[in-house]
Amino acid sequence: MTYAIIETGGKQLRVEPGRFYDIERLSVEQDEKVTLDSVLFVQHDDGIAIGQPFVDGASVEGTVLRHLRDRKILVYKMKPKKKTRKKRGHRQEITRLMIDAINLNGSVFTSDAAESNASTVAADEPEVDSSAETADEAQ
Repeated sequence: MTYAIIETGGKQLRVEPGRFYDIERLSVEQDEKVTLDSVLFVQHDDGIAIGQPFVDGASVEGTVLRHLRDRKILVYKMKPKKKTRKKRGHRQEITRLMIDAINLNGSVFTSDAAESNASTVAADEPEVDSSAETADEAQ
């Protein structure tokens, strides 16, 4: 299993290829590719790479799926015996990011699902039967 720990929006996040994550809003348009270079840790099969603070030559590639707002967080302030109450809400702007690949020193790690989807697309293409064409020409 391949994963990486990245830093974005002041938070650290464990990401895997082929999954999507909600992170703080990025100033990138929808359906555009994003490369995140602040990779703290990469694990692939038995090998690991630890950064101090970042791993040299490591990056995470992703696609912005959409921008949305997170659920509302209510902030309620009350001072007892003073008849003061404040009720405020906040919704954080977030970006849904699909992780496409993890790069480490030129080697690219993608998800098994993405590789299997590519192989099934190739398998779904109709094969041309050359024997049927030659039989039609013979008649």
